[in-house]
Amino acid sequence: MKVLGHRRTLAVLAGLALLAGILVATPSAGVAQDTGEDGFTLTILHNNDGESKLLPDENSDPGVARFVALMKQLQAAASGAGVVTLTSGDNFLASQELGVSLAREGALYDSIALSGIYDAMALGNHDFDLGPEITARFITGFDPAIPFLSVNLDFAAEPALQALVDRGLIAGATVIEAGGQQIGVIGAVTPMLPNISSPRNVAVNPVGPAVAAAVADLTADGVNKIILVSHLQDVAEEIELVATLSGVDVVIAGGGDDLLKNAGDTCLPDEDAVSPYPIMVEDASGTMVPVITAPGGYRCIGELNVTFDAAGNVTAAEGRSVGVGFDVAPDPAVQANVIDPLSAAVALIDADVIGTSEVALEGRRPQIRIMATNEGNLMADSLRATATNLAAEFGSPVPDVAIQNGGGIRNSSLIPPGEITVGTTWDIAPFRNFVVVAEISRDTFHILLEQGLDRLPGAGGQFAQVSGFTLTYDPAAPAREIARDGDCSLTGNPGERVREVVLDDGTVIVSDGQVVAGGPVALATIDFLAGGGDCYPLADIEFTKLGVSYQQALANYISKDLGGKITAADYPVGGGGRIVALEPDPETIDVTVRAGDTLRKIAMTHLGDENRWPEIFSLNEGQVQADGRSLTDPDLIHIGWVLKVPAM
Repeated sequence: MKVLGHRRTLAVLAGLALLAGILVATPSAGVAQDTGEDGFTLTILHNNDGESKLLPDENSDPGVARFVALMKQLQAAASGAGVVTLTSGDNFLASQELGVSLAREGALYDSIALSGIYDAMALGNHDFDLGPEITARFITGFDPAIPFLSVNLDFAAEPALQALVDRGLIAGATVIEAGGQQIGVIGAVTPMLPNISSPRNVAVNPVGPAVAAAVADLTADGVNKIILVSHLQDVAEEIELVATLSGVDVVIAGGGDDLLKNAGDTCLPDEDAVSPYPIMVEDASGTMVPVITAPGGYRCIGELNVTFDAAGNVTAAEGRSVGVGFDVAPDPAVQANVIDPLSAAVALIDADVIGTSEVALEGRRPQIRIMATNEGNLMADSLRATATNLAAEFGSPVPDVAIQNGGGIRNSSLIPPGEITVGTTWDIAPFRNFVVVAEISRDTFHILLEQGLDRLPGAGGQFAQVSGFTLTYDPAAPAREIARDGDCSLTGNPGERVREVVLDDGTVIVSDGQVVAGGPVALATIDFLAGGGDCYPLADIEFTKLGVSYQQALANYISKDLGGKITAADYPVGGGGRIVALEPDPETIDVTVRAGDTLRKIAMTHLGDENRWPEIFSLNEGQVQADGRSLTDPDLIHIGWVLKVPAM
C-alpha cells in the first residue's frame, strides 16, 4: 500500500450549495454503458457517521455487530472484479458508549468493532471533538492498522498526530490494490473544522486545491481510478466541489445524514430519499461523477458498482442503499468483545435514576436546531442554575442569561415521560464541555444571537437554546453572513433577524432590531462556544470556568434544583415561547364585497388610493367565486364575492 504525503493549499473554496437546484442526472445521463473488452468493475462498499452508535436500539439502531456482519457478507458477495470498503468520517462521537471506552485501558470499543473491515477511513469533524490525543487513540486502536485520510489538514503542530503521519497511519491519500488494479483514495474534511470541533493546533486548509493537488500526484504515479472520501457536512457541499474538480471518479460524502436510494432499496424503507442512488454530477471537464452517501449510525451500507474502461474512464455506475436489519445475526467477535461488555457497563449508568419527567422532552433533529424546545430549555436552564449556584464560590457574576447551542445536544430523540437517569443526561450532553460565565456587552450579545439564527430555515448546530430571556426574530429578514472557511469573518450583512430581546426581569436589550444602551449582560454558556465555536463572537472574552461539565450541570439541575421533577408547567411542549418567530406580513388580504362597493371604493378604503383599483382587478381577474361566476369586467362585481387586495 502506497501512502501519499499531505499537501498544503493556498486558496479558499467559496460558497455553499443547496441540493435543490444542482444538476442531478440518472446514471444513463452522460455515462455510456458500453464497457468494451477491457472494462473493470469495482464494488465500493461505504458508510459514514457511525458516531459511536455501537449498541442496538430496538427502536432504530441495529448496532455495530449486525453492521459488521452484513458488511462482511457484502464483501464476500461483491459482484465487481475488486472491492474496496471506505467510510467518510465521524467515526466516533462523545456518548455514554464512548465514555465507557475512555475509562478503560487499551483500544476504544469503536476501534475494536471496526477493525478489519475497512481499507481506509476519512477523518470527520467529530473525530476531533475530544482533542488530538483521543483522535490518536482511536486510530492506533485498529488491528490491522489502516490509513486515516484528510488531504487538507496539517498535523505538524500536534505531535501525537504528526507521529502517526510519520508512520503512514494518517495521510492525505492512499493507493489500494483491488482486483489487480490501483485505486487512489483521497480524504478531505470541512474547512469549518476549528469552529465546530476541537482539533487544537491542527491546521486546516481549503479543500478544492488540496484535492486537486492529490489528484495530480496520483495521476502522475499512473493511478487512473480515484475516489474522494470527504466529510464536508452536507452532500450539497460535495456536489458543489465536484463542479470545480476533474480527475475524481467517485465521491463519497459524509456529515449530512442524507438518504439516497432507489425503488426497492432496503435502507430506511419508511423514509423518503433526497435523491436516487447515486447522484450523477458534472465535473469541471464535463464528465459525470457519481456522488454517494448514507444515513448516519450503523443503519445502512451503500454499494456502488463502477465500471472503468482501460483508460480509467467511468463507463457505468449503479448501486443500491442496503439496510442493516435486525434479522442479520450479529458478528460473534464484535458481540463478545464489544457489545456484551459495553452493554453491561452502560446498564449500570442507566440504572441510576435521578428524577422523572411528566412531559416528553424534544431533542430530535431538526427541531433542536431550528426552534426552542423543552429539552433545549432544560439544558440552557441547567447552565444558568449552575453558574448561579457557584457564583459566590468563584467570585463570578450571577448570570442573567444562558445559551446552549443545539449542536451540543446529542440524543436526537424524543425522550418519553418517565424516569430520567444519569444515562439520559449523558445521551443529551456527552461532550467534554464545561460551564463558563462572563459579562459581555449588549452589542456582543446581539451579534451572538444573530449568529445563532443565521442558518434558518435550515438546521444549524449553532442555533441557540436560551434561558433567562425571550427572543423575537424575523425569519424573513437578512441573515448574518460569515465566511465558512474556518475564520468566521463577516462577509456581508451583519444580520437583521433579531427584533426584540427582553430579560426575564423585564430589562429590554434589543428593541425593534436596535440594541438599547445599558450595562453588560452576564452570560453562562459552555467553553466550546466561549472559545469561538460555531462562530460565536466570544473568543476574545475572558470567561470564568466553573469546573462542572455540562452533563453534570444537567444531572445536578434535575436532581437538586428541580427536586427530581421535570414538570409540563415548567417545560411545556413547544418551547414555552422563549423564541418567537414573527409571522410574515401577508401579501394580500381578503375583502368581502358589500352593497355599493366598486373596485375604486375598495381601493380607496383599503389602499388609500382609488387609482390603485387595477391592482385589485389584476389579482382577481378570472378567479372563480363561490357563486360560480368570476371577475371579467372591472365595473361588475357582486355582493358576497371575496376579493384579494394588496396588503398595506
